[in-house]
Amino acid sequence: MRMKRNPLLLLPLLLLCGCALTAQEPAYTNPVGMEFVLIKPGSLVVGQYQPTVGKPDRSNTNRQWLPDSVYAVAEEMARNAAMPGFEVTIERPYYLGKFEVTQAQWQQVMGSNPSFFQGDKVPDDAKQHPVENVTWEDAQAFVKTLNTLDKKHTYRLPTEFEWEYAARAGAKDDIPWAEMNKVAVKGGNTTSAIGQKQPNAWGMYDMLGNVWEWVQDYYNEKIFADPVPPRSGKQHVLKGASFTGDAKNATYKTHAAGPGNGFDVGLRVVMEANK
Repeated sequence: MRMKRNPLLLLPLLLLCGCALTAQEPAYTNPVGMEFVLIKPGSLVVGQYQPTVGKPDRSNTNRQWLPDSVYAVAEEMARNAAMPGFEVTIERPYYLGKFEVTQAQWQQVMGSNPSFFQGDKVPDDAKQHPVENVTWEDAQAFVKTLNTLDKKHTYRLPTEFEWEYAARAGAKDDIPWAEMNKVAVKGGNTTSAIGQKQPNAWGMYDMLGNVWEWVQDYYNEKIFADPVPPRSGKQHVLKGASFTGDAKNATYKTHAAGPGNGFDVGLRVVMEANK
């Protein structure tokens, strides 16, 4: 006979071990072998930009320092560039791919592999590398075919706000460099097999780096998203940066536009939560 645990007794243990009480539920695996994590409703602030100006320690009198007027100008420029951002509410739960779609999964669904980094171009099994070299239209075709193969669920690309909400995993500010180095796949010459870095607080892997990821929205020709995404445009939004990026690119706050380099553009898929 299994004994029921009192959740109140577990609270001190969770606090002692530092476990997140807001962690998302375990992953679900679909018939194609794609793992999904349930993302629960919540809110986030998008497009917030608060630049700062650092001042040097002038205790070393042997060095010649810039006058205070220079820093005053820089501080004024920072104030003018600051953006308060806007709050976005995610009202419905959804499942998001725990990993980027792999070459093996794309091959299983589409019967082909468009990726540049396969064969002798990667040091290990390319099947577990993210699929890349896909256009937004290719991503839509993949989702359409996936829906025909698994009629129990509905698949689509995430919206930009859904993507950023899951990437942040509850974080209010941009990702610190120390943490970014643990989770982001960056500064390489090729893609990497999925899941080699640490996951974020909600168990999502490779949200930063490895390959840029297509989302559903049109690009607004700006660095940050708008409160209401445009209904039309020339290109669609890419999020998350790629293995070719550095610390500047590995952020979930800004966005880019396709088609990018091609060889570093992939996708991550939403599975609708059944009511």
